[in-house]
Amino acid sequence: MHRPLHRHIVAAIGLLCLLIVTISPAEAQSEQPPSADDQVPTVRLARPTWDTGWFQAEINRILLERLGFAVDGPQTMENEAFYDAVARGDIDLWANGWFPLHGPLLGDDDDVRIVGTQVDDGALQGYFTDLATAEEVGITSLGDLADPEIAARFDTDEDGRADLIGCNLEWACHEIVEHHLTAYELTDTVEQVSGDYSPLMEETVRRFQAGEPVLYYTFTPNWIPAFLEPGEDVAWLQTPFPSLPEPSPDPSVLDSMTLADVPGCADDPCQTGWAPNDIRAVAGASFLDANPQVETLLEQVQIPLADIQRQNARMVDGEGDSTDIARHAEEWVAEHEATVQEWLNLADPDAVPLDQQRGTGPAGTGETWQVAVRTFEPFVTYENRVYGGFSVELTELLAARMGVEVEYYGVNSVAKQIDDVQRGAADLALSGISITADREAGIDFSLPVFDTGLTILVPADQGRGIGDRIRSLAGAIFTTELPWLILAFVLVLLLAAHMIWWLERRDNPDFPELYGRGIWDSFWWSAVTITTVGYGDKAPKGVAGRGFALLWMIAGYFVFASFTASITSSLAVDELQGSIAGPSDLPNHVVATLPNSPAEAYLNGQGIGPVLVGDLPEAYELLDEGEVDAIVFDAPILQFFAAREGSGRFRTVGPVFEDVRYGIAVGDDADRREQINLALLDVIESGVYDQLHDQWFGALAD
Repeated sequence: MHRPLHRHIVAAIGLLCLLIVTISPAEAQSEQPPSADDQVPTVRLARPTWDTGWFQAEINRILLERLGFAVDGPQTMENEAFYDAVARGDIDLWANGWFPLHGPLLGDDDDVRIVGTQVDDGALQGYFTDLATAEEVGITSLGDLADPEIAARFDTDEDGRADLIGCNLEWACHEIVEHHLTAYELTDTVEQVSGDYSPLMEETVRRFQAGEPVLYYTFTPNWIPAFLEPGEDVAWLQTPFPSLPEPSPDPSVLDSMTLADVPGCADDPCQTGWAPNDIRAVAGASFLDANPQVETLLEQVQIPLADIQRQNARMVDGEGDSTDIARHAEEWVAEHEATVQEWLNLADPDAVPLDQQRGTGPAGTGETWQVAVRTFEPFVTYENRVYGGFSVELTELLAARMGVEVEYYGVNSVAKQIDDVQRGAADLALSGISITADREAGIDFSLPVFDTGLTILVPADQGRGIGDRIRSLAGAIFTTELPWLILAFVLVLLLAAHMIWWLERRDNPDFPELYGRGIWDSFWWSAVTITTVGYGDKAPKGVAGRGFALLWMIAGYFVFASFTASITSSLAVDELQGSIAGPSDLPNHVVATLPNSPAEAYLNGQGIGPVLVGDLPEAYELLDEGEVDAIVFDAPILQFFAAREGSGRFRTVGPVFEDVRYGIAVGDDADRREQINLALLDVIESGVYDQLHDQWFGALAD
């Protein structure tokens, strides 16, 4: 028996629907070709906490990108943290392994592999003292410091022991220095000073330049030999014998501590107490197995010690921000292009550089963002037709992480910046734009990129000069109660003058009976008597007159003392009011600031109606001419000005007060804002933000 035709049709349609349903969205999506980002392999690169090794890290970053890898980082890590992370597979590699120094951190872990030798026997270490002291007292060895008299020359904290500038606590060398002090029986006369190595050594260089004795540990490559050259400025101290902490090292390591041709050492060969270290790349074994081209590349890379030393010296000589270090690495790669290309060809002759895989930008999206900036030192500077400053350098770091290019153009006001972003003429706006409720209502901001507050700028010599004293006295006369005090005093003198004239006018020619002449002479007598001058040219003769004179002289002490105290108090109050030392001193003073700023809002909130100016140069001019008493504005701006262009003429006073936060104006593009925020957090967490902040504001904070 045949089924009706419509039943076959329904059955066919049902079967077709079932087939469609069984194909999941995930399976359908898998049919699509992978994106370009999915095809780019990533290297998680680390670098050490000592910035003298960041040059090598940047060179390796560039090489890896030329090999076709996206580089995540470099992330700054402590030694032990890196070796633990690379063993767990949480990080892929760094180019800053020191061997044999880092050997104990590596252990016997098969998950970690040492690759190549980027600096061969170039990492030297040792103890040093200034050559003048070494020659004066005959110091040639660290062991000589067992003598308390010699050690006392290097006792900077007066605790009875020499202060040896040593290693950071987390560095592997810290334990070895401590071991040496124990092994050479120096713990009673020498102590290792551990802290932040770079500023400690900067202080050591300053002390040396001031002619003071210095004692320190250092290593190469580093910037220090450029300022304290062994054999010319400092002596290289030997150690009594080679010694390292347990477990006992290979005898060959101890033997390697005796080196020939060591500059500044008293003996040749020299017992340095430290084995020469090779600087080598360290990577996860599984990562290298999955990416053999990286292992081949790392086996080829060699960076001359002299090049690292020169770069380290450039860092200390004013080229120490992150963009400088990256530029130094790019310059080095360009100078060695032929050699670099040989390395890359050996690693992978078919490699496609990262920028060609992902676009034209540094990380390859190909986008170019227009950025509206306003000159606002130190956040945005403009010199030789090039924009710079803290905000610009931070934006460059963010752009590199987001894979975009940025182009800057200048405007004259915050209002113009915000308007350009709102109407799409600019993608971003920056230069110390404070995040306020009014601005946030009309435009979106990134996460705060700078936290600060307000401060007060005053003349450097406020209230100190003779001219200021004269102006202060004139101000006291015309702006306080002093005129009323003077008037009251004159009225009291007139009253006394009338009393003595009325009592003495008939029988005493010193007080003429004629009113005009008599009152004047009487006024003269009352004035010289109350002020205790008492010329004696006029004197009462009658009993009543003399009685009144006696009372007037006694009362004069109190009247004149009261008058003097009132004047002194009035002038003292005016003097105190004339000196601004903090926010509480601002009332009753003329204060300038910029409109629509947090400073204006603060001053209005305190009942201080500010003088609003078009820009800060106008405010500086008003303050210089005495038209205003102070300027209140964002702390880093005024501090930067006072430390540089306004040095000697202006100074900031009091604490930083009232929170102010700067952000990047990004419009209403939520995706762009999220990109910027993620890049900003990455910069902060990597430690790069702190370095950039210290470069621009560290000295001001001190």
